Amino acid sequence: MLNLPFIPAGYSAVPFGNGLINKTYKLTSENPQNPAYLLQKINHAIFRDVEGLQHNIKLVTDHIRRKLSEQGVADIKRRVLTPVEFDDKSLYQKDGDGNFWRMFLFIENTISHERMDTPEMAKVAGRAFGNFHKLLSDFPGETLCEVLPGFHNTPMRIESLRNRVKENPCRRYEEVKSEAQYLLGRAEEFSKIVEMGREGILPLRVVHQDTKFNNVLLDANSAGAETEVLCIIDLDTVMPGYICYDVGDAIRSGANRGKEDDKNLDNVGLDLDIYKGFLKGFKEVTEGFLTHEELESLPFGPKLLTYEQAVRFLDDYLNGDKYYRVEYEKHNLIRARAQIRLLESMDSLITA
Repeated sequence: MLNLPFIPAGYSAVPFGNGLINKTYKLTSENPQNPAYLLQKINHAIFRDVEGLQHNIKLVTDHIRRKLSEQGVADIKRRVLTPVEFDDKSLYQKDGDGNFWRMFLFIENTISHERMDTPEMAKVAGRAFGNFHKLLSDFPGETLCEVLPGFHNTPMRIESLRNRVKENPCRRYEEVKSEAQYLLGRAEEFSKIVEMGREGILPLRVVHQDTKFNNVLLDANSAGAETEVLCIIDLDTVMPGYICYDVGDAIRSGANRGKEDDKNLDNVGLDLDIYKGFLKGFKEVTEGFLTHEELESLPFGPKLLTYEQAVRFLDDYLNGDKYYRVEYEKHNLIRARAQIRLLESMDSLITA
């Protein structure tokens, strides 16, 4: 039973969803005519700048709301997240234990899926995230706070791994020498996107940076070929970045035939049909405003994000598993090896 002074009178809270970062509750009223809300306890250990976090979400959702209104879209409250202001007009509250809380309007009659199980669903996901980018294509990205500095700065991740190899703090390097040498040997190749951005070849855009399929809300009353996308959720990592990041994360997380931590590497590999379905849907929506260089970077995105994740898992293993939650001693090493195998599969299958 939550006992927080900012919960509206007459509302009760029950745990909701399976998110790993923020703790989420659904608030419902004794009066069925009143709206329901999502109440979230923000993970302050990860999101240190709560003001900046909420600032970003408000700016982005306001912009999407305006664009939908200009397009004459009906029922806008179901098609974009709506942050709720508290009585003091702020977008978050702090409780007596130092925890930060926020609320959104609850969007009724929706479903989401953990995986893109078919090429058709992958196309739906691609169109959903493509439309998210289209709505934000004229948004001034420089107005957003970088709430997670260097989140997809691959050269920074590479340098961290290189330093970890030199320091070898947990005496684990000999065990992972081949994996570390393989990843560091491809450092130049996977630093090029950041370099292209610095040179102005790739424009800095607003990117979601957590494009898993379960962050796409679908209308529960639609199905199959008629599946209707309502909106994109989980906007905590919306920050400036490059368009290939979002394609890359969607494919890395959603088009792997195996699991992220699969011990049997024979299970791991790219599902080419899922990849093609997502890319087709994404391009259908975005080709009108993406630059030629951005379109050419899209097939590289899955390789980049898979490489980067392998680097991060191996770095954490060498450092004693301090960042990622592990279930057994070599969990991060197993994860790193699975990502390397997925990358090798992508190398052989993604030719464009």
